[in-house]
Amino acid sequence: MSDFDVIVLGGGAAGLMCAIAAGQRDRRAIVLESSNKIGKKILMSGGGRCNFTNLHCEPSRFISANPDFCISALSRYTPRQFIALVEKHGVAYHEKTAGQLFCDNSSKDILALLEAECADAGVRILTHCDITSVEYQEHYTVVSDKGTFSAESLVIATGGLSIPKMGASDFGYRIAKQFGLTVRETRAGLVPFTFSGPMHEMTDRLSGVSLPATLGVAGVSFTENILFTHRGLSGPAALQASSYWLPGNDIELDLLPSIDANEALLGAKATQPKALLRTVLCEHLPRALVLELQQLFWLHVADKPLGEMSDAFLRQIAAQLHGWVLKPAATEGYRTAEVTLGGIDTDELSSRTMECKRQPGLYCIGEVVDVTGHLGGFNFQWAWASAQAAGQAV
Repeated sequence: MSDFDVIVLGGGAAGLMCAIAAGQRDRRAIVLESSNKIGKKILMSGGGRCNFTNLHCEPSRFISANPDFCISALSRYTPRQFIALVEKHGVAYHEKTAGQLFCDNSSKDILALLEAECADAGVRILTHCDITSVEYQEHYTVVSDKGTFSAESLVIATGGLSIPKMGASDFGYRIAKQFGLTVRETRAGLVPFTFSGPMHEMTDRLSGVSLPATLGVAGVSFTENILFTHRGLSGPAALQASSYWLPGNDIELDLLPSIDANEALLGAKATQPKALLRTVLCEHLPRALVLELQQLFWLHVADKPLGEMSDAFLRQIAAQLHGWVLKPAATEGYRTAEVTLGGIDTDELSSRTMECKRQPGLYCIGEVVDVTGHLGGFNFQWAWASAQAAGQAV
């Protein structure tokens, strides 16, 4: 049996950062990772360039049954602190939309940074580690095919259910339940919508068409690009909205968020009375989309000039462009989801240390916890911050 001070289950962003923080305090830390390599989601994130944080990391950018839970950890380990670590290792980066920070070169730079910090902190890492049991009797004992390990602290950093082909599983939730913790219902987040019937046929025809839009669901809305796909609707605005969507809910699309469609159509009627509606709209929207909308909303007047259309009818078309109501059949699910909503109930944890209130020495961090960020680097910042909170306490 190998004795450590801290055993970290999971070699992703949160697990590695927690082990680093513990090791820097001269705690003997080991990371046990079930897959063949650490940091797989780091490597694939941000299109291979890793959107490693966001400059505007506020609690309002996170979803949880307790929206205040994340405040403590996020306030004590900020984006600027992770940026300092990135700069320490000479990793070149740039800012994209709305405070999103990406590597200039590759996600591999972030993983290499974490590996180097682990090495400096004396952290041991085992991959291909199949865990068969976890027990507690004054200390934690983890039995695996790579040996038996014991420690006074155990950290669950196993992530969620998203992208099972990367090795995601419910292992962390099962361990949490074993120790009596409440696990909130999980579902896929930051995931494309799918449609059925005629709407699916339409999105298939429009596959590859992208445009800026406002997508609203359940009282929240996001103004970013949407992308029609063979199966439905993707793009940043759709992914963001998916985290708030429940089966059966409608979504509402504003296809012209930056202009007043009423003014545009009535103005065109006055200045271009012989123009066709589709001709005017093609100045603002992709032609393929305009032709599909024509089939839906104004086919009966498709060849009628604007000057012969009533103002009331044009206002009706404008309202449809600003408020196109659709009902998704589902989402693509965990297969393509970037995150898992729900997870270990934050009521079980100390917001200061991430330690379980009812199970001494057991800590839960990162995606396995019921804290989920918006798209754009927020989930990485939660991983770094929750890991630091635990790493300073284990």
